[in-house]
Amino acid sequence: MTTLAIEADGLRKSYRGKDGEKVVLDGIDLAVPEGTVFSLLGPNGAGKTTTVQILSTLIRADAGRARVAGHDLEREADDVRGAIGVTGQYSAVDKLLTGEENLLLMADLNHLPKRAGRQKAGELLEKFDLVDAAGRPASTYSGGMRRRLDLAMTLVGGPRLIFLDEPTTGLDPRSRRAMWGIVRDLVRNGVTIFLTTQYLEEADELADRIGLLDGGRMIAEGTAEELKRRIPGGHVLLRFADPSRLDAARLALGVGTPDPEALTLQVPSDGGVRVIRDVLAVLDEHSVEVDEMSVHTPDLDDVFLTLTGKQTDQAKEALR
Repeated sequence: MTTLAIEADGLRKSYRGKDGEKVVLDGIDLAVPEGTVFSLLGPNGAGKTTTVQILSTLIRADAGRARVAGHDLEREADDVRGAIGVTGQYSAVDKLLTGEENLLLMADLNHLPKRAGRQKAGELLEKFDLVDAAGRPASTYSGGMRRRLDLAMTLVGGPRLIFLDEPTTGLDPRSRRAMWGIVRDLVRNGVTIFLTTQYLEEADELADRIGLLDGGRMIAEGTAEELKRRIPGGHVLLRFADPSRLDAARLALGVGTPDPEALTLQVPSDGGVRVIRDVLAVLDEHSVEVDEMSVHTPDLDDVFLTLTGKQTDQAKEALR
């Protein structure tokens, strides 16, 4: 049986303002297995940060229930706090302290003995490539270095579940990829990552499963490939050596959009192996030789824009 690091059912949260009640979360469900990366995507205001704040015990939900790291979110909040780490775009790093001092402070807060704290700080400085900067004030660090130090501070307590709330916002591409490497290493060692991000490429690269949040509702969930296959536009592109083979392929398959100038036939497909195998089997049966073949599927940008765009509820439901 799969052990769940996060299990939530019907989480709701709303705020009352000048314009009345604003629903931020409208009954979302979650099931995140241990040792995986779950990425929560959504436009600004969708409820991503509120979800993290609830699951990390920073605020309380109005309704619903959840278990986090094996503990009931309401009745065992202290146990939840002791099992998780939280880091994100708003760093907890004290810029007046050096990198090493920040880590030693976290070791004290986690009640580690002095020797164990210094050993842990040294290990993390090395792991996060901060040894050379250990004695410098954090105010002199680049954005990428501060993010690495922030995550290192989170790891002092040895959490098995880490909430990363938009951890690479504002970082340059090299620093972002360095952070991705750190996340992959953590997961290889059994840590569960709950990631919110604005970067679709980041979710595509890291996440085992992705949830798409819009208007406080979870409108889609699955692997990156599963989500991409829900969006129309995928196809197999076949290229032929001459017009006669292109015509023969069009007749044999009975579907597809030919391009006589490029000698290609675009056949609708979800990119699945079965469809590709069937296409090639039909062409082989009719002795039609293909020069080149490529598979094109929508990317997460297409998924995001389609499912969070100005669509009717019925259209969104049809894509579930």
